[in-house]
Amino acid sequence: MKIFLCAICNVSSGNCHEDCQFCAQSIKHNANIKKYSYKMLSQILEEAKLARKRGATGFCLVTSGKSLNDTKLQFICEATHIIRAKIPDFNIIACNGTATFEQLKTLKKAGLTSYNHNLETSKDYFPNICKSHTWQERFDTCEDVNRAGLNLVCGGIFGLGESEKQRVSFIESIKQLNAKTVPLNFFHPNSALPIKKKPIHVEEALKIIKWVKKELPNVKLMVAGGREITFKDRQNEIFKAGANAIVLGDYLTTSGKDIDKDKKMIKSLGLNIAKVYND
Repeated sequence: MKIFLCAICNVSSGNCHEDCQFCAQSIKHNANIKKYSYKMLSQILEEAKLARKRGATGFCLVTSGKSLNDTKLQFICEATHIIRAKIPDFNIIACNGTATFEQLKTLKKAGLTSYNHNLETSKDYFPNICKSHTWQERFDTCEDVNRAGLNLVCGGIFGLGESEKQRVSFIESIKQLNAKTVPLNFFHPNSALPIKKKPIHVEEALKIIKWVKKELPNVKLMVAGGREITFKDRQNEIFKAGANAIVLGDYLTTSGKDIDKDKKMIKSLGLNIAKVYND
């Protein structure tokens, strides 16, 4: 089995006006995180080069905030052009919130390969974790990603207080969207956040991975946020459970596992690291 590595570039951090209760980037929660508008394009390129050198096949350009606007769209297009010119075999991903069909077509024209927009949870549970925008807006953006000819990356977060029935509903929605990559995030507690839940127990988390793999056998199943705090010294078990992709390095506002240790862990299991996105 080949394992796909994806690196995250937090292009702009914090200063989001949405009220998502699971997200430290919302200004409503006053979380102690780094806040900045935009990284320099030169810095983004250097991060992309380093990620590729370390074995990543994907590189995700993430911005805080609800949606794309003209300024953000132009910046992500410029970043995509620069990365594509230097690293032609990279899966460049954008994660910039809700977007229109026309904006998504513009990103594809700029050289973007994939767009990440998570449903987060089921339609009926979503109002419990966010009231400033709707689940349907997210779903509509995901449909437009497919229409624009981009690879859809779409997943969510487990451990927000959702029921088993709501988890099933969430995965059924992912099925409808025909996502190519499905990130499974596990809630990472932060004292500033309104959600006061402990991390999911490792056995429950492994069962979730096995179940999602059974439901979505052909996707790149990525264990993303919360991997370190949820699985701790049992992170090697996520691959046996069915995951074939992980985030390499740090996340948006939390630190990830040491990159060399992750790669060593994968190789010790007799698994190979994919060299390109379609490997």
